[in-house]
Amino acid sequence: MTTLHWGPAGRARRRLTGAVFAAAAALLVATAPNASADTSAETPDNHQMGASIRAHEPGGGAVAPAAVEATTPGIDVSSYQGAVDWQSYWNQGKRFAYVKATEGIGYQNPYFTQQYDGSYKVGMIRGAYHYGRPDLSGGAAQADYFVAHGGGWSKDGKTLPGTLDIEWGPNSACYGLSQSAMVSWIKAFSDEYHAKTSRWPVIYTATSWWTQCTGNKGDFSATNPLWVAAYSSTPGALPYNWGFYTFWQYTSTPLDQDYFSAGIDRLKVLATG
Repeated sequence: MTTLHWGPAGRARRRLTGAVFAAAAALLVATAPNASADTSAETPDNHQMGASIRAHEPGGGAVAPAAVEATTPGIDVSSYQGAVDWQSYWNQGKRFAYVKATEGIGYQNPYFTQQYDGSYKVGMIRGAYHYGRPDLSGGAAQADYFVAHGGGWSKDGKTLPGTLDIEWGPNSACYGLSQSAMVSWIKAFSDEYHAKTSRWPVIYTATSWWTQCTGNKGDFSATNPLWVAAYSSTPGALPYNWGFYTFWQYTSTPLDQDYFSAGIDRLKVLATG
């Protein structure tokens, strides 16, 4: 196992008709805990981690990773999981969780408190993630929004640094940005998060997206821990210049499941800073 290195650090007003009630019902279905993971069922401002990756990358079903003896298992959740039975996942051996907090500059996970605090209360080391939307605002503005709505960090030994989830967009693969502009957007988010929390955010992405949308022009390997999405028995080739992964999302069945690349003692080091 490679030694871990953390780096240096609306609608017109109408009477209540059947059509309106139907629309309201559809909205409830779209935001219900058991809503489909299919991206077509998701609203533009509420995507779960890996939503677009499942549409672009092969796999997604449960797999048997090649080597798990020196890793720590965990999960990541969003509003689509609703109120989570954290004790059940603890009993299954999950020891960390990442919870979606925000997306863009206008969406907050309505289940965030239950999920974030609940995972902590059963003993998990937990963190928050932000679904990046470079088509909506600048990176620094989204980092500020994230920190203000659950994405901060505290040196309590059980809070992981926040994660930037950056993947294919709902409207275009690279949100209409050039490769250099995308690198600048990610750097602006990362720098602002670091300025606000003293921690560099974890970056969650897929190797193919990173190659397509950054052109491998940006090197974040010395500062930002990598969370790679690869639905296979191994994480495969990693995004540009990262020599190892810190987290690996290896399946989306029955929900997103992940490994931290070392034992629980090293996970606590990452949480502590």
